[in-house]
Amino acid sequence: MNIAIITAAGTGTRTHQLVPKQFLHVYDKPIIIYTLECFQNHPMIDEIYVAILEGWEGFMDLYAQQFGITKLKGIIKGGKTGQESIENVLYEVRKTHADTDLVLVHDGARPYLPEEVITSNIETCRKHGNAITAIDCKEAMLVTPDKIQSVESIDREILYRTQTPHAMPLKEMCELHDLAKEKGIVASVATCTLLIECGFQVWFNRGSDLNFKITSKEDLLLFKALLSEQSPSWLK
Repeated sequence: MNIAIITAAGTGTRTHQLVPKQFLHVYDKPIIIYTLECFQNHPMIDEIYVAILEGWEGFMDLYAQQFGITKLKGIIKGGKTGQESIENVLYEVRKTHADTDLVLVHDGARPYLPEEVITSNIETCRKHGNAITAIDCKEAMLVTPDKIQSVESIDREILYRTQTPHAMPLKEMCELHDLAKEKGIVASVATCTLLIECGFQVWFNRGSDLNFKITSKEDLLLFKALLSEQSPSWLK
């Protein structure tokens, strides 16, 4: 079984909106529903669980019913950090699922996830034991201690920008979070950083520039433009 865990417990302060960004509507549909539909429509995904911002559980349930997200099996209160939100869902899921089931953790604010990225994530995880969605760096990369100036660059050829989903078998994912607690790691940025901080090797699957995270008003405008844009017939 392949299980998607969607983290949607953030307040979205960087978008400067009164409503959490995952519940902002684009063309009369909440962003979180676009994200869920990526997994609802993927033939290899069996179940979906969502870590949601406290107080928004009822809205999530109603929206899922309205938009036909039938694979949604659990809506769980998120934590103070992304790491804690994932833990809350993991510890609930492991009560009723097999150790070998695969878990794919995905940001709720990445609503334009191509189907082939999910497929690649699952296949890479089955082959190597984990999978981290990532893409290459196209920009020149500079190191800055103060965000004002720099005297050092990093070769972009040795850098990857990570995205989500991040996949692992359920048993190993739970053990990773248990180990993190033992080490006192409580607010790692993502599963990929948590793996590395706990001493594990990570394996990449190919991501997509379309799989960007909505964190600003400009990102919202870009997402809206993507939804309305049709590729020309000559574009291959």
